[in-house]
Amino acid sequence: MNEPNEVVLSVRGLSTHFRTPDGVARAVDNISFDIHRGETFALVGESGCGKSVTALSIMQLVQKPAGFTPAGVIDYKGIDILRIPEYKKREVRGNEISMIFQEPMTSLNPVLTVGTQIVEVIERHRQVSRDEARRQAIDMLDQVRIPEASQRLGEYPHQLSGGMKQRVMIAIALACRPGLLIADEPTTALDVTIQEQILSLIRDLREELGTAVLLITHDLGVVAENADRIGVMYAGKIVEQASRDRLFSSPAHPYTARLLQSLPSRQEPGQALQTIEGRVPPATDFPEGCRFADRCHKVIDSCRTWDPEMIDIADGHGAACIHYDASRVPALLTPADMVDPGEARPRTDAPDSGTVLVSIRGLQVFYPIKSGLFQQTVGHVRAVDSVDLDIPKGSTVALVGESGCGKTSLGKALLHIVKPAGGRVLFDGTDLTSLPRRELKPFRRRLQIVFQDPFGSLNPRMMVGEILAEGMEVHGIGENRQDRQDRAVDLLHRVGLSADVVNRYPHAFSGGQRQRIGIARALAVEPEFIVCDEPTSALDVSVQAQIINLLEELQADLGLTYLLITHDLSVVEYIADEVAVMYLGKIVERGTREEIFEQPKHPYTRALLSAIPQTDPESGVQKITLPGDVPSPISPPDGCHFHPRCLDRLPHCADAYPEETIFTSTHACRCYLHSTTRSMGPWDHRRQEHEER
Repeated sequence: MNEPNEVVLSVRGLSTHFRTPDGVARAVDNISFDIHRGETFALVGESGCGKSVTALSIMQLVQKPAGFTPAGVIDYKGIDILRIPEYKKREVRGNEISMIFQEPMTSLNPVLTVGTQIVEVIERHRQVSRDEARRQAIDMLDQVRIPEASQRLGEYPHQLSGGMKQRVMIAIALACRPGLLIADEPTTALDVTIQEQILSLIRDLREELGTAVLLITHDLGVVAENADRIGVMYAGKIVEQASRDRLFSSPAHPYTARLLQSLPSRQEPGQALQTIEGRVPPATDFPEGCRFADRCHKVIDSCRTWDPEMIDIADGHGAACIHYDASRVPALLTPADMVDPGEARPRTDAPDSGTVLVSIRGLQVFYPIKSGLFQQTVGHVRAVDSVDLDIPKGSTVALVGESGCGKTSLGKALLHIVKPAGGRVLFDGTDLTSLPRRELKPFRRRLQIVFQDPFGSLNPRMMVGEILAEGMEVHGIGENRQDRQDRAVDLLHRVGLSADVVNRYPHAFSGGQRQRIGIARALAVEPEFIVCDEPTSALDVSVQAQIINLLEELQADLGLTYLLITHDLSVVEYIADEVAVMYLGKIVERGTREEIFEQPKHPYTRALLSAIPQTDPESGVQKITLPGDVPSPISPPDGCHFHPRCLDRLPHCADAYPEETIFTSTHACRCYLHSTTRSMGPWDHRRQEHEER
């Protein structure tokens, strides 16, 4: 981390308000902070706190008449951006201050090549020839580690992977060597390995160019590994500012303390996660006094009438909380008092019944590739390729791996949402793949799914009560419409929602509430087994904790069995009983949670685990950065599919796919580093070195 020196950006009293049909929305409300040269300043907080609006205000991208002209001061190297003419703002924007937007696919122009979009920025701000701009564009693609940069210039965004598109966004943002880079959720929805590549790239470029970084994210692990200083936002205000080490070791505001306690990796083993009940109030209806009072575990009567100012607690560490104001409270609190253990429940371990509820053998899912006028099949995408997996009754088995590895395809094939190309799926001893369509109906009631995108999976034209009753009606649950409506209300109570939501539409809910509705819909038909496909993806850490606790409560109460599909390994470490690691259609390692996290065998598993963002700076975890992306499942590499990216690959790895090596009754992997079935060769010392590590 860089030592702070000259101030690059100074924000004082910034306010950005919007006119809405419900009144004035105070999205950003009188905030102040500084960013120094070569420093990373992180803004964290839940969705709706004003982080992205802060970034757009600095970039002067808040459009009129929707937004009032921001009030306050945005001083960039002595220039007050709010008070310069529009043509001067255009010179600053993209040249001096650049931004990496949250969603690269919607930020990149789909009808322009990558090269055109980078060259356009360079020509606009650097005033160089087209040939020189093209050369600089190639240099930038090289710097962001895109292979074959000159060829990539002619490609379109849809031809690139998610990680590649994000690198292109970084190349565009840094093309003019800006003094300030704003990164708005630069790794949201990216795999943990790609996330580490992107963050490592930003760190390296920051060190090389001396660029200051404003990092906006809700991922506290990313913040802990990358930020120098942190501002915590809540309901349009910054409620705490501190250095990284100070904030994570001694959070001073009750909101910050609860956010950190919501992290699965910080929770005591055997305890349910702490949560922050409720949600961020709408910007059109902020309460009087402290805006966090209704959700705060340290609230007192004065909190509801007095809006606290930032109070200095220690050198450079401030919090906006009444408990540090000697003129308002008789006895001051300390940061240590803010960490409250609450009423955490003991977790319930999975029953050791030994009964396998779901057994998968040789499962294959191939998607045909069609081409030509008559759409003839010219190949196949081998999404799932001969997978074996057992899921014990009452347990949670996590399926992890990067995007494109076949996790969701396996889950859908298990439920027969997509038809398997081969293999068997046995549920409670019955082979579902051999049943005709009409005989699958009773099993569809017993097997359900919670989809990754709760909004996209809920019918926007149906009210919540109708959504929940639909499955019950199909499967003959409930005596009549009123009985099904009563059951829907009971389900909503069980997932933590009130009865009045039955007559509301999906668009009226937050992401966490929609995910609860999706879980209630799955429970409506009284299933025994649920596929949870990325149930906490892109949710705030506080909402994520609520969903995790809910899934565990339901499992304990109803005896449910879960297949958890996710790329969030901190969630896996907390909730899973067993783990299967998938890479390019095959399971490369499987074992209990303890075996996978404490004794990983496969190089891919070790790379995944090393890439988990750590909130403890003293964790000592050595990052393993994998080169490249997951290869195409249309033409996977010969031999071990992972060997082109493997840092421990052997000459034998490219010859044939390794057989499974058994370590214990629950732990096995497919890797030549551990194979005992081949003849000894000159590379065996590598296996010995690997085992010693």
